[in-house]
Amino acid sequence: MIEAKDLTKVFGPTRAVDSIDFSIRPGRVVGFLGPNGAGKTTTIRMITGLLPPTDGAVFVDGLNVQQHWRAVRQRIGYLPEAAPLYGEMRVVEYLRYRGRLFDMPRAAIHRAIEHVCDRCQLASVRRRPIHQLSKGFRQRVGLAAAMLHDPPVLILDEPTVGLDPNQIRQIRSLIRELGESRTILFSTHILPEVEQTCDEIILIARGRIRAQGTIADVLRNESGIHEYRLEIHDSNASDLVRGIDGVESVRQEALTGGWFRLTVSAKPGADDLRESIARTLISHQVVLRELRRESATLEQLFVREVAQGEAEAAAREEAAA
Repeated sequence: MIEAKDLTKVFGPTRAVDSIDFSIRPGRVVGFLGPNGAGKTTTIRMITGLLPPTDGAVFVDGLNVQQHWRAVRQRIGYLPEAAPLYGEMRVVEYLRYRGRLFDMPRAAIHRAIEHVCDRCQLASVRRRPIHQLSKGFRQRVGLAAAMLHDPPVLILDEPTVGLDPNQIRQIRSLIRELGESRTILFSTHILPEVEQTCDEIILIARGRIRAQGTIADVLRNESGIHEYRLEIHDSNASDLVRGIDGVESVRQEALTGGWFRLTVSAKPGADDLRESIARTLISHQVVLRELRRESATLEQLFVREVAQGEAEAAAREEAAA
């Protein structure tokens, strides 16, 4: 439903998006991850046709966005981070206005407003001026406007920024529900949203894709990250563990009764360290009451890939200088 081929955007000396390729199948909810300044919003603007690429192309439902912008526009519902709402308008007036922008017939606009107000739970505020609504309801109005012309693709840029926890849960639930019948790409750097909402992820850093696929596949096939949790009765044992081959770092936390919890991070690609850890501690007569290995988390993958992306970008800039 969405496909990018060698997509590039250059602003002066800065390559904001650097030759990226990805494809999103119909009916998938995909999280577009990355730190601030990674290139997420620039990519989204190229997908929606608001920004021309410097090189490469992007296709929506098989149509080249630059060559068939009007047809693509009918297939996309876009909610930017700062939703373009007119506060003096009532909700229903704003939605009616948006319908006219998409050349929808009057009767179709009326039916569509009823439908999106029901889906986005706006019936209780449909007659109220938008400036009187809470941030959560304003986000719902923006989402309703994006859905109004019934597009098969929804693109949401940071849809939960500034919302309280209850509002975030409501928006997540709505995104999951909408994903049953639409392709959804939403940009965020809030990882719990992705884990609870998405079928797949695309992780971008410094304009380049660092990982993509289902969360399970990405963590299993690309991360190679493991952490180990230990509980021991020796405050000096962290130095013993730190010296084991394959250990990258050790964090120590004091517990009650003279016990300590160690969190051991393995180097990427390291073998299972449980046997080495246990053998080392037992040989030094350290009392060990817990040892377990935990698989990689999305947060660990995010931190590692972003750091590697920054390091590679710095190396490229140094070589160019």
